[in-house]
Amino acid sequence: MSRRTLLAAGLAAPVTAAVATPAEARGGGGGRKKRRWDHHLRATPDHLHWGGFPVDAEPALTIRSGRTVRVDMLSHQGATQAIHPVEYFAAFGAGRSAVLPDAIAFWETRAERQAKGQQYGGHVLTGPIYVDGAEPGDTLAIEIMDVETRAPYGFNNTAPEGGVMATFYPGWREGDAGLDIPAEIPADMPAGVWPDVRTHMYRVGKHRGEDVVFFSDRLRVPARPFPGIVAVAPASGVFIGNTEDAPPPATGVQNSTPPWTFGGNMDVRDLCSGSTLYLPVFQPGGQVFLGDPHSAQGDGEVSGTAVEHSCVGNFRITVMKDTETELPWAENETHWIMMGIHWDLDRAMRMAVEKTVDFLVTTQGLTVPKAYSFASIAVNYHNAEVVDRTQVVTGYIPKDVFARPHR
Repeated sequence: MSRRTLLAAGLAAPVTAAVATPAEARGGGGGRKKRRWDHHLRATPDHLHWGGFPVDAEPALTIRSGRTVRVDMLSHQGATQAIHPVEYFAAFGAGRSAVLPDAIAFWETRAERQAKGQQYGGHVLTGPIYVDGAEPGDTLAIEIMDVETRAPYGFNNTAPEGGVMATFYPGWREGDAGLDIPAEIPADMPAGVWPDVRTHMYRVGKHRGEDVVFFSDRLRVPARPFPGIVAVAPASGVFIGNTEDAPPPATGVQNSTPPWTFGGNMDVRDLCSGSTLYLPVFQPGGQVFLGDPHSAQGDGEVSGTAVEHSCVGNFRITVMKDTETELPWAENETHWIMMGIHWDLDRAMRMAVEKTVDFLVTTQGLTVPKAYSFASIAVNYHNAEVVDRTQVVTGYIPKDVFARPHR
């Protein structure tokens, strides 16, 4: 990989541009107002893909650069299991009204997709969105204007050897014990569901004017809906697997589990309302997929899932011509966010630091030694996501330091 990945001429304006706040996306301050967008992409079965990013798939939507699109995103949890979604929700005491019609419609295509070999992974993805004029070598700026939940309930999973406790997790060693969570699911539970032990259903609603996840009668967690997956179609014939030496998939379609240069299952919790993500373009039109929506997640997503929750979001997608981006990166009102992605968490950290240095040299005029120094004393690094085989480290560069006038 080349060290210099960001072209100052192409990025000088975008990285200093204001990002729309959630209030602006809603039409102004005060109460919630009717939103406006140029297109609405609904989660109908013909607009959904199961667990992969097929290259050159029939467009679900084609838009002009700079246009806005409202995208319905469907959670895989409740829509892809063996039993009917209504029966699945009923196992947790929720009635039919809690189940989205498009979850049922997707589930009804489940057997056909499996028979045709069109299940590439676990996530349900809406797309692809083709953007006029986007070509390999360009960058797509995907502004996440607003994201909100579409259903009252979401799900989180815990297993004795799930997430970072899994035997395939890089930190696992022979003899390590799983958590004290029963492994054998009772036979009378439908589709392997074990409420409050292996599968947890959480309601999202208002508390004192704020959106929260009602974790229990006593505990409330702030809700910050975001798409866990934002991706472009990968480069042809280039695949990333669950391990460094994994062979190409037999389907010829990139699985949605490991994130990589195309974005994908990054699960960066700050890619929420008011942020902008930058992705390299590998295919004509960019071919954008969105999915794996969450209503709340901590950095790391350590159990293997967040609150998996169907959401809807408003996005503005803009082509940045002749602007090279090697790895995904992002920004919000307060920070530029550099990313490192690798199977090895230490390598991911090293890559995130490299990208930080490159960014500061390219866009802020620092020398390499000064940029490295700044990264050590002013940039916060997070294990954004560590359970999807390739792991994501994010480096948060504070904008306010560079905005302050010299005295």
